[in-house]
Amino acid sequence: MRINWKKSIIIILDIAIAVYLVFAVTSFNRPDDRNRLCTKVSINISDEVTDGFLSAGEIKKILLNKKIYPLNRSMHEVNIREIEDLLRHSAFVESAQCYKTEDGHVCINLRQRMPIIRIKSVNGDDYYVDDQGGIMPNTRYVSNLIIATGYIPQWYAKRILKHIANFINHNDFWKNHIMQINVLQDLSIEIVPRVGDHIVYLGRPTYILEKLNRLEKFYKYGLNEVGWNKYSYISLEFNNQIICKKKQNI
Repeated sequence: MRINWKKSIIIILDIAIAVYLVFAVTSFNRPDDRNRLCTKVSINISDEVTDGFLSAGEIKKILLNKKIYPLNRSMHEVNIREIEDLLRHSAFVESAQCYKTEDGHVCINLRQRMPIIRIKSVNGDDYYVDDQGGIMPNTRYVSNLIIATGYIPQWYAKRILKHIANFINHNDFWKNHIMQINVLQDLSIEIVPRVGDHIVYLGRPTYILEKLNRLEKFYKYGLNEVGWNKYSYISLEFNNQIICKKKQNI
């Protein structure tokens, strides 16, 4: 079988010319980053409407302070890696992604860390714990999170209080009823409700969910009948028992 080299060479040249033309046309039509300005910056933060601390305005302020906010800058000068690295180093950011589009837009997508409880220990520690058990620094941001006070080592906050706070924040009844958790010196737990002038003692941090389920039934079927201010102290330390101490003036 004879190979027609002349015909083969012509075909190869035709293909090469076609590839070159496609590349040339594409390159010609593609805007030059050096002459193209950033006309829009989109900042998207997941869970922005919940209890996170970040907002699009806050992210813009961070980038402006570092003089790397992209708007009206040459797209060639916009360093998306620098923006990502800066935001990822924030104590309140879990992940950050930045990219540029052909029409002069810069998009920034963030996932923020979600604080679930504030810790104010007697040793002076003041910080937040996120939903993964990570420590977040105190901040000027205002939140309506549950506060935990008392004798709270960090391991206790990260391992014990994290689970309790996660349960409370995902339970509409307790999210509306519990205002404060207090940890005593022996690491047992008291809770301060938003309604009623009493303290609830849960004891050691075991079977917490079962204890709260018992307390919920007691609130609904007990205190609703006798009054929310009848008792000063309610203990659920022991299984299948609820011990109440009446107020002195009642």
